[in-house]
Amino acid sequence: MRIIHTSDWHLGQNFYGKSRAVEHKAFLQWLLAQISLHQVDALIVAGDIFDTGTPPSYARSLYNQFIVDIQASGCKLIVLGGNHDSVATLGESKQLLACLNATVIPGALDNAADHVLLVADSHDQPCAIVCALPYLRPRDMVLSESGESSEDKQRKLANEIADLYQRCFAHAQAINNQQTTPLPIIATGHLTTVGASTSESVRDIYIGSLDAFNANLFPAADYIALGHIHRPQKIAKTEHIRYSGSPISLSFDELNSDKSVYLVEFDKANLAEVSALDVPKFQAMASVKGTLAEIASQLETIVAESCDQVTWLSIEVAEQDFLTDLQSRIAELTDALPVEVLQLKRARSQRQQQIQQMDNETLTELSVTEVFERRLAQEDFSEPEQQQRLERVKQQFDIVVDEMNEQLNGTAQHVEEAK
Repeated sequence: MRIIHTSDWHLGQNFYGKSRAVEHKAFLQWLLAQISLHQVDALIVAGDIFDTGTPPSYARSLYNQFIVDIQASGCKLIVLGGNHDSVATLGESKQLLACLNATVIPGALDNAADHVLLVADSHDQPCAIVCALPYLRPRDMVLSESGESSEDKQRKLANEIADLYQRCFAHAQAINNQQTTPLPIIATGHLTTVGASTSESVRDIYIGSLDAFNANLFPAADYIALGHIHRPQKIAKTEHIRYSGSPISLSFDELNSDKSVYLVEFDKANLAEVSALDVPKFQAMASVKGTLAEIASQLETIVAESCDQVTWLSIEVAEQDFLTDLQSRIAELTDALPVEVLQLKRARSQRQQQIQQMDNETLTELSVTEVFERRLAQEDFSEPEQQQRLERVKQQFDIVVDEMNEQLNGTAQHVEEAK
């Protein structure tokens, strides 16, 4: 019996003003090919199908078309809601999709037994039992009580989640006892676990309630397919508790980790092997850091390896001066190259140095414009809308300075006349 474990598709993501539609379409076509190649019995998507609760129409079309296309393989599809997903959006079509061998569980159900699925293979023979748990919203699990501390709320929520897992697992075991041969029991989840390595694009989902779930509280399932963390990884030094990670890089700091889905194979009821199927990179992306000279050198390497594809860039500049014309300098470096700068920022250490330097200076040593420029240098104006805001701020500053100079000149003139 084989499954593919994936998660965090984030269909419809707007990435610094760029659509990921082409990448996601290519990934879904690649995924269908893997399902056929490896004769996969079930595909588990452990949450965050969409990037927002109101995904654009093209993202819904990709999702629906994938469900239609997967039918040819005979592979069963299990879709779990994530914290980015709307329960209503995922739930509106789940009865229709059930007719297409797709089980959709958008949120917590009233009955724990309803989360437990007996999965059949392409020959309609039982091949696995899945405790299909989606993202569990705190409001669906516990009621807040007056006077509770933050620690009390976290402990109560963790206990409720652990209890739900145990009830689902007990029901799965009862179903397993009725089978002629034991089946593997698979659990799912969309949450943060203790020790998981996150990235910039991962949003905290239990703020004020639960920081991270202790992996020791998971039931003794044969495999636990997790979503929410975008870097593929094992949890608690185990082979059977894993995050598959996102199939494409959802932030520039994810470029250093390979993107994959997990092919999970069982020998009867026992976990036999977990293999990472590396997802091809469908969009060239790069993150460069250093001085302007170092960045120029890195750009030459990136262009040489780009294979005529436009590369999306994140640039972090480390310079000793304030570089008030940073935007134009970067434009000079990149205008003639097949690259597009989506993020431009100053090194954090540089911003800290600027703050320390300003602490040692007095206003009498600086002009009004220098004070203004050094304050702007501490901010990150990497987003396109932030660049527009920066230009408006500069224009307004110039107007205010001109008005103040006129008033000062007028006052000085009156003083001279009075003398």
